[in-house]
Amino acid sequence: MPRPFRFGVQASSATNRSEWVELARRVEAHGYATLTLPDHLNEQLAPVPAVMAAADATTTLRVGGLVLDNDFKHPVVLAKELATIDLLSDGRLEIGIGAGWMRADYDTTGIPYDLPGVRIDRMVEAVRLIKALMGPGSVDMAGRHYQVKGLEGSPKPMQQPHPPILIGGGGKRMLTVAAQEADIVGINGTLTAGAVGPEVLGSMRAEAVDERIPWIREAAGDRFDAIELNVRAFFVSITNDRDSTTDRLATALGLERHDILATPFALIGTPAQLIDDLQARRERWGFSYVIVGAEDTDAFAPVVAELTGR
Repeated sequence: MPRPFRFGVQASSATNRSEWVELARRVEAHGYATLTLPDHLNEQLAPVPAVMAAADATTTLRVGGLVLDNDFKHPVVLAKELATIDLLSDGRLEIGIGAGWMRADYDTTGIPYDLPGVRIDRMVEAVRLIKALMGPGSVDMAGRHYQVKGLEGSPKPMQQPHPPILIGGGGKRMLTVAAQEADIVGINGTLTAGAVGPEVLGSMRAEAVDERIPWIREAAGDRFDAIELNVRAFFVSITNDRDSTTDRLATALGLERHDILATPFALIGTPAQLIDDLQARRERWGFSYVIVGAEDTDAFAPVVAELTGR
């Protein structure tokens, strides 16, 4: 049996509390499962207080980062903040965490932009440390990047052994780590360039996604069936004119029409067409958790209503 569909929204900004609360409540009312935020140092809300505010304004909506940059906070501090959110939201947190990729975040702040392997190694240590701090007993870690002595995490999250963890990636190393450490694995484009460009767009083709699923399956082993597979759709258009919209987007991105229609990162067409596309993509790749942008919240809602839980 395929895993039932659920859907989320990724938002990043609001001009005041009322606007943010209204969005969170609208996302919940439409039946989305989650409201998430990215974690960059540009003009966006800080994710930790923003997700707590969203959780406080709703009753069933789950919240989290998509994804938190591990290099911005020590994992001991982050674990405490995340456990607090989970406790105060009655267990509605999902932990999205990544190794950091956007070069501008580092260049503008002086945070060292280490080689990808170093950032990934550091994130792996952080994820394991966060898991340990959310569990019972005191924690000792003598890692390459983090050293902790006799620290017991407090508070403990409501969800045990820890809230669900999402790790995304586009390369084999990152997806291998995600398959071994995460409850939810997100498929991304390749972000090693540190910015969105032709390399990223090329790695979003359906054929590139075909290559990634076996990496996850192999690394996950026996736990593969327990993993939820996620994709963030970046190009969403609810339209009765699928052909023209697809052609315009293909021209703008320098891709072929087939590339746009086949990629799981695009959702273009009527609600009925998108329902068919999502079911076909779940069959092909296993994607059951799909996230759209805040600007798509209302237009995409009929698809959410039809497919959630199916």
